[in-house]
Amino acid sequence: MPPPKPPRRLPRLPRLLRLPRLPRTRRGQRRAVQGVVVGCVLALAPATWMHLAADSRIRTVADVPAHDVAVVFGAGLWDGRPTPYLAHRLDAAAELYRTGKVRVVLVTGDNSRVEYDEPDAMRTYLTGHGVPDGHIVSDYAGFDTWDSCARAKKIFGVDRAVLVTQGFHVRRAVALCDSAGIDSYGVGVDERHDVTWYYGGVREVFAAGKAAVDAALRPDPHFLGPRETGVTKALGSGAGSGAASGSGSGSAR
Repeated sequence: MPPPKPPRRLPRLPRLLRLPRLPRTRRGQRRAVQGVVVGCVLALAPATWMHLAADSRIRTVADVPAHDVAVVFGAGLWDGRPTPYLAHRLDAAAELYRTGKVRVVLVTGDNSRVEYDEPDAMRTYLTGHGVPDGHIVSDYAGFDTWDSCARAKKIFGVDRAVLVTQGFHVRRAVALCDSAGIDSYGVGVDERHDVTWYYGGVREVFAAGKAAVDAALRPDPHFLGPRETGVTKALGSGAGSGAASGSGSGSAR
């Protein structure tokens, strides 16, 4: 009877794929735990900053103070029309206009490609829901939240505004617009807690890091461009709600 064959050895994993060995000494273990704690604190610090900077400025459509300008952030198109999330933002902005909370709606989104035009789709939706075309201003280079905030301030001269977006995004929007020099309140639109909602919430944890860097460095937006007078002209036309125009709580230079 032949001797049994020795068992085959499993191939060794490459070094980069091997789990690190835990330290054997108490001092090493203590340092490892401290490193994990510090890493967690650093990872969560940007999200904590966002909440501290914005929590006191989150409102609803019903109780937000009247301002001259509402800023609506883009949230994608399906076949040239606003996605459900973007439509809900626009519904809230239209309600703010109808109830006299704002006089002008600044729609800011992506138009980096000819076939993709968020601001025009947002304008069409708003005019179909009762907002006059003359009281809608389009920002075609709002490629991300920081760009939208920085351009609202530097290009459109917005000093105070109501920011309209989803609840999971509203704190980042308020914190960044505050860093850009806009005194703002945020209206967070409620959504059903579906897969998209959970994805948005998780994404915000990672987006908080970039937001903290943008707030600290305050870079120019991807496209700065010349000064726009659309907001000033719309406010100067005299139309719009009496509540916002009488409050003096919003301004555009």
